Amino acid sequence: MATILKSNERVFREDPDRIDGFRLFSDISREEKGIKPRQLIFDLRQLNPDQYCCPYHFHRYAEELFMITSGSATLRTPAGLETVNSGDLIFFETGETGAHQLYNHTEEPCVYLDIRTFTGFDVCEYPDSNKVNFMPMDEIFNRDSQVNYFDGEENIHDKWETCKHGTKG
Repeated sequence: MATILKSNERVFREDPDRIDGFRLFSDISREEKGIKPRQLIFDLRQLNPDQYCCPYHFHRYAEELFMITSGSATLRTPAGLETVNSGDLIFFETGETGAHQLYNHTEEPCVYLDIRTFTGFDVCEYPDSNKVNFMPMDEIFNRDSQVNYFDGEENIHDKWETCKHGTKG
């Protein structure tokens, strides 16, 4: 079934849990119409003046595509800064080369369509803050806490002995 999201029915609501400098608004008409995509995730976003869309990041398993529908913003990528304008399409590949962040440097809102693939999970990395996010669980860790594969496994024999005696280990 086709579902039409009419332009005159847009309702932008601030994304929850945002902080100053990262105030982003998303059109909630998709949710209100009961659209629940499984693999093709999309949101219409409104980025107001002097705001960033999100922390600078890249995805390991999701590709992303922005289409600027109105306004203008500055795009940050590994190649540097560039102004993007209404009608521009921006593709972000997986991995470090696809890192991105938008900033609205203008006095007018910038509205863009954010389309991304979803295969059931993703890992998102934030180079500026050294974080990694396991999605969709939204479990965020600092990369400095990375451990060796066998850390904590040194006493495996003791754990097996405990199991032999009828207790779970």
